[in-house]
Amino acid sequence: MHNIKTNFDKIYSIVQNILKNQITKEGNFLKCGVKPKFSDIEVITLSLVSEALGIDSENYLFGKLRKEFIDDFPNLIHRSQYNVRRKKLFCKIDEVRKSMAKEIIKEETIYIVDSMPVEVCKISRAMRSKICKESFQTSPDKGYCAAQKTFYYGYKLHGLCTFNGVFTSFDMTKASVHDIHYLQDVKEQIKNSYLLGDKAYLSEEIQTDLFSSSKIKLETPSRINQYCFKKQNFQVRKTRKRIETLFSQLCDQFMIRRNYAKSFSGLKTRILCKITALTILQFINKFITKRNLNNIKYALA
Repeated sequence: MHNIKTNFDKIYSIVQNILKNQITKEGNFLKCGVKPKFSDIEVITLSLVSEALGIDSENYLFGKLRKEFIDDFPNLIHRSQYNVRRKKLFCKIDEVRKSMAKEIIKEETIYIVDSMPVEVCKISRAMRSKICKESFQTSPDKGYCAAQKTFYYGYKLHGLCTFNGVFTSFDMTKASVHDIHYLQDVKEQIKNSYLLGDKAYLSEEIQTDLFSSSKIKLETPSRINQYCFKKQNFQVRKTRKRIETLFSQLCDQFMIRRNYAKSFSGLKTRILCKITALTILQFINKFITKRNLNNIKYALA
């Protein structure tokens, strides 16, 4: 079993180094009011460590900390305080993720785009469920997953990753939103690149717009009933599966399909922490342990 304190110290030094120009010597961001003893950097680090170790239940995490690691965390706050502060630090956690991704990637010209379903509850409970329904704009709805050939209730996670499998950006939409709309965000994020997608992104109009506005060449497989059908190159199909592997890792090691959040802000923070934890494990593999970038199960001690 991984040691929480050992890995906390390792990840703390990485987060602290990234945000060193924004924090005080106690590890807090500059703001008015009482300065907490359990610093903002410690809150961010604890959330990333728990996700990296596959502990996605805050109740289980704090029970374990108070029982086995109370001497290592003398200033540990209450679970409810941790939950509130973690959501408030959403932008800072995302900043950590982007900084690490930028350091790993350097320069890339090949990107892969795809989406996966994020179910908040079973579709039979959709009408009476109150999860994430505090606002109509961010409330979940019903959608269809072509890969699983089933309907579900929740959201759709859109992701953009590099050829080597590092998430550069992601977004969440209602489950009914078509994948192709995410490409409007993509064209603002990358330029002069080669973009691989599945049949969900098949659109001659979008392909033309991406190339004319951002010099992005979108490569998608053709449908069998299309005029001048041509089977996609094997190497392209193999490369496109890189993002599918990332989604599988998020489902397996980071249990992204399991939801404990009751609000949309809580859900999006959970999703962000899982993706940031994945990125920090890749960061550790590349710069500290010198392992294969995506061998994330063995990144921690």
